[in-house]
Amino acid sequence: MASFETESNDNNIIKSNKKRKNQNVDKSKKKKKLQEVVEIDEDLKTEEVIKTIKKKKKHSEITEAEKVEVTINNDVESSKITETSDKVKPSKVRQLPTVSIAVPGSILDNAQSPEFRTYLAGQIARAACIYKIDEIIVFDDVGEQTNVMVSNKKTEGGSKTCKQLAIILQYLECPQYLRRILFPIHNFLKYTGVLNPLDAPHHFRQEDNVPFREGVVSTLPPKKGKGCNVDVGLRKHVLVDKCLQPFVRVTVKLIPNSDDSKRQKGIVVAPSTPKNESGIYWGYTVRNAESINEVFTKCPYPGGYDLKIGTSDKGIDIDQTDHSQLSSFKHALICFGGVHGLEAALEADQSIDEENPSTLFDIYLNTCPNQGSRTIRTEEAVLITLAELRSKMKLG
Repeated sequence: MASFETESNDNNIIKSNKKRKNQNVDKSKKKKKLQEVVEIDEDLKTEEVIKTIKKKKKHSEITEAEKVEVTINNDVESSKITETSDKVKPSKVRQLPTVSIAVPGSILDNAQSPEFRTYLAGQIARAACIYKIDEIIVFDDVGEQTNVMVSNKKTEGGSKTCKQLAIILQYLECPQYLRRILFPIHNFLKYTGVLNPLDAPHHFRQEDNVPFREGVVSTLPPKKGKGCNVDVGLRKHVLVDKCLQPFVRVTVKLIPNSDDSKRQKGIVVAPSTPKNESGIYWGYTVRNAESINEVFTKCPYPGGYDLKIGTSDKGIDIDQTDHSQLSSFKHALICFGGVHGLEAALEADQSIDEENPSTLFDIYLNTCPNQGSRTIRTEEAVLITLAELRSKMKLG
């Protein structure tokens, strides 16, 4: 009985082991099927992902192509802009209007002594500086009509009185620190020490911190052999970029110093640059004319004077003139006569056939109507006329 029980137990164990094997096989099959299903699903998903990726790539390619087109269009537009900007002229510095006055050199003959002659010239210079005149023309209004003028005639620049007036005007306009270099001792300048200084805006002190200065080219050569040294009234000379002859007067634009550079550097600019860029009145220039005709024909401005004003007691009352005509100009000229008026200057000039001086000017004005004195001196007429025209012509 015992052996039978053991055999039956063994059979049961074998059967149970077979069942377990079968179950394990089934489980492994199920796992394999599940793995295949998962792999199929994953394959499907990867295919879908690949399709979506391809779609995205196509879309991205399209968008990139669109971007390329946009960038090309932008480049084309930008190139058009650059082409148009190249075609547009660079913005120039604004050119402010200029005002010139013409005075005869014979006004010095009306002075009784050399001291009075010098003081009279100083009055003309003061009036020109106060009302910011850009140019003073000294013309000969007598010619060779009198024996006195024949003896004084034909020094360079007209008569002796014309040259004396021009030199005194130039001397007063020059900054003080340049006068000893530019003006040697001369008999015409003997009494200039009694004159009132102009104290013009370009007459700077040593301690003034300004962007522009007047200077004279020095004889001291630069160390590197490039450019030249200019004395502008500072403790040390300024190094400029151009090589110029010594003792030439120049206008220098100072360059701000960097931390490394020990020398002050500058650039030589036109004398009109400070006025056009910064609005600073930069003094006047002086020009000699041998006749009243040369006042017009040798104008330094391109196109000449577009507004010519003559002054006389025979002119039109200034209160009855059209003020709009006085305010629109680029280069204006105001001409004054001597003791005998502009009529005498016209008679002395052989190159002009006109008899009436009003034909030479656009406007012929009487700037002091109903005057109490029979005559108005030229230095007085300059002050009166510029005071009357200041608001009408917007002088300064």
